[in-house]
Amino acid sequence: MRLRLLAFASAADALGRDEISLELPANGTLDDLRSRLDREAPALGPLWPRLAIAVNGRVVSGAVELQDGDEVALLPPVSGGGGEGHAELVTGPIDAARVTALVAGPSRGAVVLFLGTVRDSHAGRRVEKLTYSAYETMARAGLARIVADLEAAQPDLRAAIVHRLGEVPLGEASVAIAVASPHRPAAYDASRTALERLKAEVPIWKREHYADGEASWREEEPLVSSRPSSPE
Repeated sequence: MRLRLLAFASAADALGRDEISLELPANGTLDDLRSRLDREAPALGPLWPRLAIAVNGRVVSGAVELQDGDEVALLPPVSGGGGEGHAELVTGPIDAARVTALVAGPSRGAVVLFLGTVRDSHAGRRVEKLTYSAYETMARAGLARIVADLEAAQPDLRAAIVHRLGEVPLGEASVAIAVASPHRPAAYDASRTALERLKAEVPIWKREHYADGEASWREEEPLVSSRPSSPE
């Protein structure tokens, strides 16, 4: 059987590419795939304890049997990418006013807008820019799930999450989270929950580019899933 293997962030660096097509015997499992990769891409070895694996956009574990045509993704820890809400990935500057307008309404007296912007330093090193990449199908589904959960939890609450991919210069926003509700406590709580879940659940990775010419992936939080999901 033939599989499509995707790798992201540090896993792509270790594999030497971000996508390959490979053959496994019929009834092969994830364990068989890992054994093959251990032989052909030994640089992945140190990463395995930190990697999540998704099959067709769903995080799985154990000796899962694979099928011909499956898409398997190697997902390093993420950076900390329904209803009437809005979830979106973009490749250009984020329009904060537009994101706010998506959730505003006459019955919602509290509107909270969070912007995560690129700062000029990290751990004493001067940062020149960030680059974001994502497993886009799964990231869109993850963002939409967060929005849907927030809106289901509070009457008349609306949420929107927009995350930028690609190169993001200093001072520009990489993510915008807008929440509107009739009262401010619910809006504040939902905004914080959205950010924390995004960092833990959504496969979006951040690469820092430093003034000395070096760059490194910021892989801090293990990828988790609150419940199984399928790509949109």
